[in-house]
Amino acid sequence: LALAFALGAITLRLSGHYLPLGTIAWGLSLYFIFGNMEFLGGHTGLSSIPPIEIFGISFKSASSIYYLIWIVLFVAMLLTDNLLHSREGRAIRALKGGVVVAESMGVNTARSKMIVFLLAAVYAGISGWIYAHYQRFVNPSPFSLHIGIEYLFMAVLGGAAQVWGALLGAGVVTLLKEWLQDLLPRLMGASGNFESIVFGLFLVLLLQHSPKGLWPHAERLYRRIIAASRSASPESRSSGLDTRAAGVITRFPAGLGHSNWPVSALPQRAHQLSADAGYLLRAQGVEKRFGGLIANQAISLELRQAEILALIGPNGAGKSTLFDLLTGVQTLDAGEIFFCGQAIHGQTARHIAKLGLCRSFQHVRLLPEMSVLENIALGAHLRGTQGPLRAALHLERLEERELMREAAEQARRVGLADVLHLPAGSLALGQQRTLEIARALAADPLALLLDEPAAGLRFGEKQQLADLLRALRADGIGVLLVEHDMAFVMGLADRVVVMEHGVVIAQGEPAKIQQDPRVIEAYLGVDLE
Repeated sequence: LALAFALGAITLRLSGHYLPLGTIAWGLSLYFIFGNMEFLGGHTGLSSIPPIEIFGISFKSASSIYYLIWIVLFVAMLLTDNLLHSREGRAIRALKGGVVVAESMGVNTARSKMIVFLLAAVYAGISGWIYAHYQRFVNPSPFSLHIGIEYLFMAVLGGAAQVWGALLGAGVVTLLKEWLQDLLPRLMGASGNFESIVFGLFLVLLLQHSPKGLWPHAERLYRRIIAASRSASPESRSSGLDTRAAGVITRFPAGLGHSNWPVSALPQRAHQLSADAGYLLRAQGVEKRFGGLIANQAISLELRQAEILALIGPNGAGKSTLFDLLTGVQTLDAGEIFFCGQAIHGQTARHIAKLGLCRSFQHVRLLPEMSVLENIALGAHLRGTQGPLRAALHLERLEERELMREAAEQARRVGLADVLHLPAGSLALGQQRTLEIARALAADPLALLLDEPAAGLRFGEKQQLADLLRALRADGIGVLLVEHDMAFVMGLADRVVVMEHGVVIAQGEPAKIQQDPRVIEAYLGVDLE
């Protein structure tokens, strides 16, 4: 673990395609390093390794080691599955949606990456230990780059995002490899590693036609069989169960754990400001440059408690950049930002989210394959405390029930209670934007920053959104929103700030803004109807 932590601390600083390249580089390096360590036998290896003995039970025979391998395998898969369907697991899966989104939800992305790295190291160490004692001999050859690529192929074939897909992929590759090694030499009339050519062609076809691997197809087939068996019974026909959500619904039937356990509401933060603050969010002289381009220049604004403040301006005015500065996604070049009287400029997005300043994004950023319920629960990440070990052992059941209860409550609050168990990617754009708001609300925020929440919404959906924002204002939450629909903004906002070319050109009540000549010339036009 110490070695894995050291390697992870170095390697996990990489991102994108550099990360897998870095891990491949370590694999090559360690292969040759251990191959040249004479006290470990070098490339010749170590022999006469004793069989495994646990509690006086010796695993000498092939049958006994066979059962040990399967026991260890299923325990590892069960622990991994428990982890991935917990608060810590949602944080790990959130990494797929990008570091910015995860950090904005309060996830410590560096920690989550390290958890994955260390867990993989533990599993690899246990596997190597069993392999060495089973073979009674070990050398570096089984851990070469070629074998590592074969393991990667197993994961991709089965489904890299699925725990049980790894087992499917390993089984298919192992059986197919043995079959091809026997068949191809007879067909080709010569010996050789012809199976590698077939695997390469198979991988190309797989990535083209089924990039998610074989497991989703197996899962769909299973659900069709279950749906067909249920449709044969009158009870299932009348229940109206959506089979698309079956995998998620069965995970949270009535909460996680014992049905008699009480499910209490999560503690909420105080929504009262200190007397000396007088505002929720204040920006003073904020500036941001990208090379020679000035995105924000001397921006000053205040968001008060229980207020809806609209930030408007033409495309390219610097509104989204200002949002990124306020929430710690980007660092400002000059100026100060305060939240509840506390300076937050220079703080990370995770720290700012912990204080109660949460946001949505201009372009919807959800985890499309996760359910609506799980996406919302991700927003409540900072309201949980259980770590990865308790999650893997499924000892965080009570907290998980509380988090899911909170997520379901926020879904009801925004009108998504009927789609809780559907994949987030299956929702219409308007529902996805509403889902982002629910995810932010799950963090129990003091202030919400919403980037174009009404974009793509129909008229009725906009009215529902306006009613929701008014209800949030009545609950004491401050809302800062960027929006281009002027009729929507002017009928909703308490105050309006107008930006153009990175500077504030006007701010005040909607009626005043509508009469400002600079605003009319820059953005609004004459007719709001």
